[in-house]
Amino acid sequence: MTTTHTALPIPPAVLASLRLRDDAGRPCTPYEDPEGGAPLRCCLRRSRPGELIALVSYAPLRRWAAATGADPGAYDEQGPVFVHGAECPGPAAGSGHPFANAGALRTVRRYDAAGRILGGRVLALPEAGAGAGDAAVERALSEAFADPDTALVHVRAAEYGCFLFEVRRA
Repeated sequence: MTTTHTALPIPPAVLASLRLRDDAGRPCTPYEDPEGGAPLRCCLRRSRPGELIALVSYAPLRRWAAATGADPGAYDEQGPVFVHGAECPGPAAGSGHPFANAGALRTVRRYDAAGRILGGRVLALPEAGAGAGDAAVERALSEAFADPDTALVHVRAAEYGCFLFEVRRA
């Protein structure tokens, strides 16, 4: 499937700092994943059994705001994300939208250039059809960026509110 919007992984420099101390100030504690399936935000894929991963606290809007001069105020939040315990090659090119699992619920949150929430929606991914989840995510992102005030979008898992990936206006 061709996508217009690119899901951004956590940048390598940010990963390097999170692997030392996360955004909650805790040291990173990598462990061997016994089952696999953890949504890795460094390479935007699921972990495989036996991979070295870590669960760290990450504040994506705070880090974006620091780089842009925005002040998200109370919208600044941090939460748990899985990353590889050591450097990884990042996402595979052309892999579509990550974590577009059949039947999954996602939230699509829009933010303006000041870091304030403009709105959001819950997205129920289709149960069947090759590429149907990718297509649904792509439509939701197109809808979000149709608002000219949207600077970036966060896609999250609806079940736990976990940050999955970010998309910025091109």
